[in-house]
Amino acid sequence: MNDDKTDVYAKRFNVVFDYIERHLDDVLVLERLSEVAHFSPFHFHRQFSSYCGVPVGRYIQLMRLKRASHRLAFNPLEKIIDIALDAGFQNPESFSRAFKQVFALTPGQFRKKPAWVDWHQRIPETKRNRTQIMNVKIINFSETPVAMLTHRGQVERLNETATRFIEWRKTTGLSPVATSLTYGIAPHDPVTTKAEDFCFYFCGTVKAPISEDNPFGVINGVIPAGRCVVLRHNGSHDSLGESARYLYRDWLPASGEETGDFPLYFHYFNFVHEVAAHELVTDIYLPLK
Repeated sequence: MNDDKTDVYAKRFNVVFDYIERHLDDVLVLERLSEVAHFSPFHFHRQFSSYCGVPVGRYIQLMRLKRASHRLAFNPLEKIIDIALDAGFQNPESFSRAFKQVFALTPGQFRKKPAWVDWHQRIPETKRNRTQIMNVKIINFSETPVAMLTHRGQVERLNETATRFIEWRKTTGLSPVATSLTYGIAPHDPVTTKAEDFCFYFCGTVKAPISEDNPFGVINGVIPAGRCVVLRHNGSHDSLGESARYLYRDWLPASGEETGDFPLYFHYFNFVHEVAAHELVTDIYLPLK
């Protein structure tokens, strides 16, 4: 299969993945999905399995369990039965069996201590490019004081650090999610950086410097003022890396601009435990000279 045909084939599956993501609460039947992809219903299930690595029914269940796992970890006050019903299960028992089969933990065990490294290994990756090439602009960013928590180590454990940062925000009442902005500073590309060298900074805006004498390890930081190119990314955080690569690989060489002296960073407008993945909105900032 030549590159053009491969790209067309991938785009047709991207449409299917997006459709599933947007309709996780609906009954998803093979015939409808094959129509979305413009494939024959007689062959679609085999094509999907070959492309994705798992049957379509299994993929749908895994995506529902993936969404449920985020709610378990980050929404501690939500009842497990409500999460189970939203995931398409008739009762907590069947939900628990399916969840444990995939993640080797019951929903209750996962809620108490999420095993994020193992979790990443059990969720299939989908081969899709969802770069938002039309929503690029250059802006002047104002200096922004932030409270900052450093993550070091495996990218698969980012959610552990995110949980600690959320705890700090809730415990102290500083940088509240509802009225503050949330950023992530990304000096390293996880694809090209060794796990032991990988670093990422979780940030929330603050109105005044915070006390750094806290058990969470949160410190004061600043996102500096300067010119930035901003790309609006709509959808799952799983494809943020590809959108960032678009800026470096395609936009930057064509623009004639040069990168500045501060890392790439993200502005998160909402979060995966709050909204459906297709409703996520993230701005990607690339500082310029």
